[in-house]
Amino acid sequence: MSHYLDHNASAPLRAEARAAMVAALDAEGNASSVHASGRALRAIVQKGRRQVAACVGTDPDHIVFTSGATEAAATLLTPDWTMGRSPLAMGHLYVCAADHPCLLAGGRFPADRVTRIGVDGDGIVDLADLKAALAAHDQSAGLPLVAMHWANNETGVIQPVERIRDVVRKAGGVLVLDAVQAFGRIPIDLSDGCADFLILSSHKIGGPKGIGAMAAASDLMMPMPLIRGGGQERGHRGGTEAPALVAGFGAAAETAHAELAAFAELDQLRDRFEAGLRDRLPDIAIHGAGVARLSNTSFFTVPGVKAETLAIGLDLAGFAVSSGSACSSGKVGRSHVLDAMGVPGEEGAIRVSFGVGTGWDELSALLEAILPIVGRMRAA
Repeated sequence: MSHYLDHNASAPLRAEARAAMVAALDAEGNASSVHASGRALRAIVQKGRRQVAACVGTDPDHIVFTSGATEAAATLLTPDWTMGRSPLAMGHLYVCAADHPCLLAGGRFPADRVTRIGVDGDGIVDLADLKAALAAHDQSAGLPLVAMHWANNETGVIQPVERIRDVVRKAGGVLVLDAVQAFGRIPIDLSDGCADFLILSSHKIGGPKGIGAMAAASDLMMPMPLIRGGGQERGHRGGTEAPALVAGFGAAAETAHAELAAFAELDQLRDRFEAGLRDRLPDIAIHGAGVARLSNTSFFTVPGVKAETLAIGLDLAGFAVSSGSACSSGKVGRSHVLDAMGVPGEEGAIRVSFGVGTGWDELSALLEAILPIVGRMRAA
């Protein structure tokens, strides 16, 4: 029997998303056409836009669909913006050393205009480091643009976004939050000023792959488009809309939002699982356990055991877990998140991530499978 415990890489497609996609696939035409078929598809797209917007507390017109979170990041991380019809410059980009690679890549900023802010041993951003960097920012070159993750994709650690926001606001900067792992898992409300922009992904919450979004708190300022074309997405992202993907994304967002309370209760399963790990492997290191984390994520190192090898052993035993992020095809090697946190050793770490449909029987079975595999690896 196979147990899928890698939801942070990609959550299983929700039945609601599948149904919405199938219904949209039966509609003919182009959502930009003015005839009846086009209007029907436009209605599907607008419904999905409303569903996503409602889950992050913003206006539907402030949602721009993209091919995924990586494209959304590449669009937002640019020196060139507009405010109304006037150009607006971002002088420098500040990212977190434990961010997803799509932020660390710097988007359209040259490498010498990107600064990485450190984290502590739990993976929490160093606010003093951020304050110092922003205090030294050259305002004559443009505004400071700060882009950081809300919840880490490997550790599940949740950043103190209110404090980050306050630091950025005081420096007169613009804040972009990578909310890919937070979206549909913890409450998000752009109307409370948590950020200027969010980066969202569909497949992390049980929607289809191949679609994400930028969510803006307002339309006061916007990045220059990465993809220009026929004026779709109000001119912010060219290319024919994909109504089936939008429909699936919207349905998944609405369902995940309705399950926020149930998702929060997953911490009981996570804590029980981690207690079982400590009982069986007293020398285990669970990363981020001392700070706020996503309820569904456990990231741990087994001393003397290579994470990649352990993940392969568990896969052969029928358990799908990961040895860090799945952001790179065929990725093998130590996690940059562990490096940023200053975690010693070369073992790497195993990430177990699950969802509302996961039961204790699956996690209990994983516990029973880990010990003999670790024993064989240590004896080799």
